[in-house]
Amino acid sequence: MSVLGLIFDRLNIVGAFKQLGSTQQRKDTLFALAFGQLLVQSTFIPITLTIPSIATYFSVDIDDASWSVIARLLVLGSTVFISARLGDKYGYALVFFVGLIVMSIANLLAATSGNLTQLIIWSGLGGVGGALVSANSNAILSVVFSANERGRAFAVPVTASRIGTLLGVGLYGLFLSFVSWRLVFVSTLLMGLLAIYYSYPILKYHFQGLLGERKSIKINYLSAALLVATLSVFILSGSHLHDGSESFTSPEALGYHVPMHALALALGLLFFVTQIRSSNPFLDFQYFRRKYFSMALFSNTTFHLSMLTIFTLVPIVVEDGLGYTPLVVSCILLVHQSFGLWLPAIAGMIYDRYNPRWLGPVSLMLVAIGVGLLGIFAAVVPVWGIPILLIPASIGTGLFISPYNALVMNTLPENRGFASGMLETTRQMGHTIGTTMAAMILGLSLPATIGLISDIDAQIYYQQGFRLAALTVVWIVSAGCVVALFQKVPVVVSTSGPQEGSAPASAD
Repeated sequence: MSVLGLIFDRLNIVGAFKQLGSTQQRKDTLFALAFGQLLVQSTFIPITLTIPSIATYFSVDIDDASWSVIARLLVLGSTVFISARLGDKYGYALVFFVGLIVMSIANLLAATSGNLTQLIIWSGLGGVGGALVSANSNAILSVVFSANERGRAFAVPVTASRIGTLLGVGLYGLFLSFVSWRLVFVSTLLMGLLAIYYSYPILKYHFQGLLGERKSIKINYLSAALLVATLSVFILSGSHLHDGSESFTSPEALGYHVPMHALALALGLLFFVTQIRSSNPFLDFQYFRRKYFSMALFSNTTFHLSMLTIFTLVPIVVEDGLGYTPLVVSCILLVHQSFGLWLPAIAGMIYDRYNPRWLGPVSLMLVAIGVGLLGIFAAVVPVWGIPILLIPASIGTGLFISPYNALVMNTLPENRGFASGMLETTRQMGHTIGTTMAAMILGLSLPATIGLISDIDAQIYYQQGFRLAALTVVWIVSAGCVVALFQKVPVVVSTSGPQEGSAPASAD
């Protein structure tokens, strides 16, 4: 028997996951969330592959074409928390279902775009839909599944999202090479229709009152707009939307990044002051006094920071530092992502059965080790050795996501919408910080004359910058690991059957 087979047999993972589908409502919920995440993931990360084809088709620069992706990610990251609050007010399932429809319509319109401006607008609309889906998925799951089942339950949409990434990267490359970039958006429309079909039952459960009651809350839309503006500027401040080289040292870069970072800080301070003085805050900072909830969010942020750093740094070291093609990059990242297909199930089973405190620290430690090995040895091993260096990070990634999604939701049982919104917001913040930090450190490591020296000499500078950026990430992820060491895992009472809407005892 293989090691993997032995693990599955020992933990009885198949039997444990069958228990999740003990009622029709639970089956429908898992199908809905799986197809919803499949749609979101296949629509966002792999869609970046279309940028060169779109630039060629519309006869524009790559920088201009990249806005078709930036708009989508920007809107998603800035509106995910207000989407969670809308779920609190109108119902998680209803807002989730509307999000699927919005995404599907946006993808259809994107496929028919007559110019780049139209494509950017429809991409932004797709970001709205993605935020509505992502922000409410966690809350729906926490209503239907009890606290001692959520590790396994979260593994289902997590695995589906990884499949979406792998499917998107594989299929979109073929579409772009042999057909058209429009087929990419048409294919996501088909995924959207499947997601709507499998999600229709949860809409019926919503109207039957089986997916949680709507809350009588008043949303401070002025504060919501201020938060959206703050997050938007924060995300844009880390992007190279300026003329000149993509560095943080050129006059063009300084003229862009310094004011944008200052504006993001000013808006953030303004938002904070307005919320602590408001009788009806849009984002209630009182919840952050829940120590273990805040600790879980911090570790979640550091984890996602490392993930986007990997996706940012690996292409740089492989293409610019070692001189290989983007195809090689895709192969390396596909190997890395493949671990996400089976490890979340094991991690979720371990979390539900044993409720261990060590799972989070070990996961983050493995990520730190993998990134450290990558930073130290990527430039000296054969290119096929890079996926091997990433194995610890790949394992750590697979072990972290589903248990920590469950942990965040379990540490704030009285407000699912807030917990779900902050879970997704910290994920987006981690992505933004990771990308910005990696690019900044690399930019500071490169000489101003990098464009004038030979490719061979330039590769040395890229390798040095990559190593420094990777080791910086190691220290940040290690901080998340230390925090996770002191993370208290909520004690939940094991149940013999589904306990819809049950909540764990407070972790505080």
